[in-house]
Amino acid sequence: VQLQASGGGLVQAGGSLRLSCLASRRRFNMNFLAWFRQASGKDREFVGSIYWGGESPTYADSVKGRFTISRDIAKDTVYLQMNDLKPEDTAVYFCAARQNRLVLSERANEGAYNWWGQGTLVTVSS
Repeated sequence: VQLQASGGGLVQAGGSLRLSCLASRRRFNMNFLAWFRQASGKDREFVGSIYWGGESPTYADSVKGRFTISRDIAKDTVYLQMNDLKPEDTAVYFCAARQNRLVLSERANEGAYNWWGQGTLVTVSS
């Protein structure tokens, strides 16, 4: 499995969850990872991204200030820490990856990513 997302669940509004994405990073030379989400009946949307080389992550406006992306190099894992969750954050969350860094304007482009994880469901109750 190239990407394996986990950590979803049910949480009340205002609560927190941390998602994990275990990446076969070295085998496939994955250097750029992102989180997307898809709510029921809606298109998949970009949440944020991180370059394994260490620059600051980028975030969608809808999650900025509430979500934080980080990485653990030793564990080949990227995390999505979600705080102050809202019912509108309810979605299936996916991690995605590609080999090369993306410019800012391309990071929300789903087609730019070569690998996708299976998704993990986050449900936020009001």
